[in-house]
Amino acid sequence: MQIQEILKDSNYTLEQFDKSYIEELESKIFEKELKSGKAPYVKCLVRKKDIKLTPEEIVRQLYIMKLHNEYGYDLERMQVEYPVHFGREIKRADIVIISKIDPTAIDIIVELKKPKLKDGKEQLKSYTHATGAKIAVWTNGQQIEYFHRKDPNYFEHIPDIPKANQSLRDILEKRVSYQKLEELDKLKQGSNLKDIILDMEDEVLANAGVDVFEEIFKLIYIKLFDEHQTKNGFTRHLEFRDYGESDPELKEKIQKLFDEAKNRWQGIFSDDSKIELSPSHLSICVSSLQDIKFFNSNFEVIDDAFEYLINKTSKGEKGQFFTPRYIIDMCVKMLDPKESETMIDTASGSCGFPLHSFLHVKEKICNELGIDNDLIATSDNPRITEYVQQKVFGIDFDEKTVRVARMLNIIAGDGHTNVLHLNTLDYERWSEKLNDEYWQDKYFEGWQRLRRLRANRNSNRDFNFDILMANPPFAGDIKESRILSKYELGKKPNGKWQSKVGRDILFIERNLQFLKSGGRMAIVLPQGRFNNSSDKHIREYIAEHCRIVAVVGLNGNVFKPHTGTKTSVLFVQKWDDKLCPKKEDYPIFFATMQEPSKDNSGDKIYHKNEDGSYKLDTHGHLVVKHDLFKVTFNDGTTTNDGIAEAFIEFAKKEGLSFVGK
Repeated sequence: MQIQEILKDSNYTLEQFDKSYIEELESKIFEKELKSGKAPYVKCLVRKKDIKLTPEEIVRQLYIMKLHNEYGYDLERMQVEYPVHFGREIKRADIVIISKIDPTAIDIIVELKKPKLKDGKEQLKSYTHATGAKIAVWTNGQQIEYFHRKDPNYFEHIPDIPKANQSLRDILEKRVSYQKLEELDKLKQGSNLKDIILDMEDEVLANAGVDVFEEIFKLIYIKLFDEHQTKNGFTRHLEFRDYGESDPELKEKIQKLFDEAKNRWQGIFSDDSKIELSPSHLSICVSSLQDIKFFNSNFEVIDDAFEYLINKTSKGEKGQFFTPRYIIDMCVKMLDPKESETMIDTASGSCGFPLHSFLHVKEKICNELGIDNDLIATSDNPRITEYVQQKVFGIDFDEKTVRVARMLNIIAGDGHTNVLHLNTLDYERWSEKLNDEYWQDKYFEGWQRLRRLRANRNSNRDFNFDILMANPPFAGDIKESRILSKYELGKKPNGKWQSKVGRDILFIERNLQFLKSGGRMAIVLPQGRFNNSSDKHIREYIAEHCRIVAVVGLNGNVFKPHTGTKTSVLFVQKWDDKLCPKKEDYPIFFATMQEPSKDNSGDKIYHKNEDGSYKLDTHGHLVVKHDLFKVTFNDGTTTNDGIAEAFIEFAKKEGLSFVGK
């Protein structure tokens, strides 16, 4: 019988095990006739007796092989189904390694019963408290986590367990390079940053007496800086790690790294910012984050974390749901920004649309010049620098998201000075910001560049942008008559002013004000705007001002777990005598996303290989399963053409001005 048959309907996979172990175990499987029929069995290496082969038992036998062959532990030092006493109740630990000094003591406990880390970790905690073990392992065959029970209250992540001839200090002292971090990266094993942050909150942050957003922001900022420095300095080892220092020594090292980052990447934290976490709390957080590689070319990892943190601190009042990067990439591919064109996101969040527009144009320039396209590091090429500093802009009304966006822009292309903290809809009050000395210190350079693109030098209403891409907040209404009176869509179809209007409705009109004639826009809107009879006047307003180029329906799971609102992306081009001559009748590209990309809980669905391991793209990222555009995997295979490719063919046939022949 094949092992994959036994695992078929379970949550266990075998990615972390060497193929030779799997083949060896498979060769030893035999069948026994039971009353219920034939069942697979194998002789346990430790118990020396026949054991029925369940999914959990497969993972256990493979891990026993790994402990013996790779870590050098004698089979005689291992016990399985080890009894752990909780008063009168007895539970059984999957695998334990007995101390070679004291045969009554346990060195390491391994837990396999719980396919999810949160459940497994809770089980491990109880077992280690009951047995006094200092080291614990959880694995489901795909992910694996190692813990050091630092004291009764805190479990610290460690990069590995010691071999039979090593101590824990040997593991912690081992220096780690950027290249080694790519191997260790937990995210490639299926972990996600949001869950790790939730775990940190449960462990230490909830009781640390600090601003959780600020402290995690600092840690991500420091770690990104450390990876950036290490990536560019090949002989340097990562410093954002616990190498066995005392807690105070570790905090001193991380604070020094923070100070260096603030000096090099300015405008995110004040010069006097300090890490507020206590040394012991910081130690737990560093060990939790140290084996994650934050640096990647799509920033999806960081989005997941900050989306959770920002909505947690704002209590979801503002409807700030970051646009998934695969939706952003579809929009960028369809609107195809050019080096000569300006673009803006008027509800920029973490600046996904501007960042991916920059990466799109940068790749074009690099291909044209025949130079290496490092999708992360800032390039010294003057054309690339000119584009990102003069042509790409973002605006958002939430200061926290602006700071996140500025950090990511620094990393991607030094365009951070063009991410501004402004209320897009309330443009009349922008002048108040210009009189604020604190605001000017941070944003004036970007503001100078933005105002050059105004259609009228004395007004902040109209601009001359070529491209606008945005996912405006669609939670809540604007009720201030002072703001509503500035918008045509602030009126009812009968011409009377409304008492309240949805934010996203006003953003439609406001965004069109940012575009010059012939400019094009992609905007995410609630599906109801396309269907509701009460919104007919909105559709008529759009049709009057621009050509509706495309409508792409998104799956209802795309913005989960934050909202299940059905959304679509509207693509338009403003009427222009030359670029988009006005006409009454014309075809529109319609498409609907068939792959959900997320499950009903809001967890991303990733492409997998036949053996259950995750497929990676050419940059080493996990690949969300969608049908929005073609993806190339690192093995050279590709997905089928998607919606973006179909649109490009449509646009060529229609002769749309922004698509090549």
